[in-house]
Amino acid sequence: MHATVTPEPLRYIDWYESPVGPLIAYATGSALCGLSFCDAEGLEQRLQELRQRHAATLLDGDGPVLAQLRLQLQEYFAGQRRDFTVPLSAAGTPFQERVWAALCEIPYGDTWSYLQLAVRIGDALATRAVGYANGANPIAIVIPCHRVINADGGDGGYGGGLWRKRILLDLERGQGTLAL
Repeated sequence: MHATVTPEPLRYIDWYESPVGPLIAYATGSALCGLSFCDAEGLEQRLQELRQRHAATLLDGDGPVLAQLRLQLQEYFAGQRRDFTVPLSAAGTPFQERVWAALCEIPYGDTWSYLQLAVRIGDALATRAVGYANGANPIAIVIPCHRVINADGGDGGYGGGLWRKRILLDLERGQGTLAL
């Protein structure tokens, strides 16, 4: 993961219509800070909440980072991109940041269990904490929390909805195609 914690304020907010529903993205002038799912009926309210929370600095529309993200998302959903290169600034606790970095190591088209992820970060007993950190991931798709499943092979949870998780995993396994 190319994550850094930066004091740079949020500057841009935008939303994208994707094959799995609207996505809200926000960024500084140099890094992506958030990408989340939003159902169409809640989109305007969520955008308004973000604008109010960051009123002094938040501008509507693409900055350079969000323009890069838009292109990379188009390529991803078309099955032409496996890795994102947009710069990230995912601020969390040190533990969360370790989990998010490990998520970026899960190969495209593959899945790891919560236990495998916990072992990867060096704490096999932290599966529950890994699950919480996974759920707190602020940058959906780009930090691929959808690639984490239960140890028994079950889907596990997904903040964006299990239907989205299944679509993303099918896309990455070459079992589906999506277009913007």
